[in-house]
Amino acid sequence: MESQQLQFELALVLGETLSRIECISEQPWVSLYTIYDASGNALPLIAKCFSQPGFAAQEAKKLSLLARQGKMRVPAVFGMVLSHRKPLHETLLVERLGGIPIEVPARSPTQWQALQAEIIEGILRWHRTDSHGQVGTVDSIQENQWSRWYLQRIEVLWAMLNFIRPPILTMDDRQVLYRARQQAAAFFNGFDDPCVLVHGNLTLQHILKTPRSERLLAAVNPGTILWAPREFDLFRLWQPGAASQLLTCYVSRAPVNQGFLWRRWLYALWESIDHLMHTGGFDRALFDHASQSLLPWLGDSGITSREVLP
Repeated sequence: MESQQLQFELALVLGETLSRIECISEQPWVSLYTIYDASGNALPLIAKCFSQPGFAAQEAKKLSLLARQGKMRVPAVFGMVLSHRKPLHETLLVERLGGIPIEVPARSPTQWQALQAEIIEGILRWHRTDSHGQVGTVDSIQENQWSRWYLQRIEVLWAMLNFIRPPILTMDDRQVLYRARQQAAAFFNGFDDPCVLVHGNLTLQHILKTPRSERLLAAVNPGTILWAPREFDLFRLWQPGAASQLLTCYVSRAPVNQGFLWRRWLYALWESIDHLMHTGGFDRALFDHASQSLLPWLGDSGITSREVLP
């Protein structure tokens, strides 16, 4: 989408002249823009422009729920703009935060430990909000068991995969997905943890800290899944270093089911596919790491190429 069109739409909605808008992040499904008033000063909000319908409304609702139920700050939502001009898009106006991702190394181990404690307490505040038997995404909630719901999710993604057949996936990728789908039910044997409020997209890049004091500032870019077990919020903390340290810190405060050892890679595998199907983005590093980590738990399924690609 041309920035001039978006600038015109934003000026109309905000009711003031804008000198320019500046794209600060661009991905196939979403772009972020800083907005400047007539004097060239940045406004205290950013425009998050989605190319897929429904994403803006889902994020607005998710941010509102996280803010209401949690202790950790999330960006305030100021409004949503639905454009009827081609290319069709939806724009979410949210608070502009001045922090930096926590993946930026802390100045000292003591500061990092203090920051971890703040983050874990914020996450646990969300995880203490029970779903009362509900499970699902922001726009599709139902009363169900997590294991049953997630197995249905895998079946839907598998059907989409075989219909769209994205060329980025190799035959080896499809074989791992086939085996993971065939044996997915066994991964949830004996698992009955309740569903709670989750961020749904918890990574080091999506947690911000203040640049100088290195205190927790906010969590941003939540995922669409609203109610899930606590472990679903943790599987993205897989990389060595700060992510693994944060995961260890969480588990020391609030232990999770032992099956998380293998379910984390099942989640990583299929959430990579969900992201690919709905946005076109694909985290090859995460997918490959999850595939390799799953192999010891999958065993020999004895499949053939014809079964993988019907």
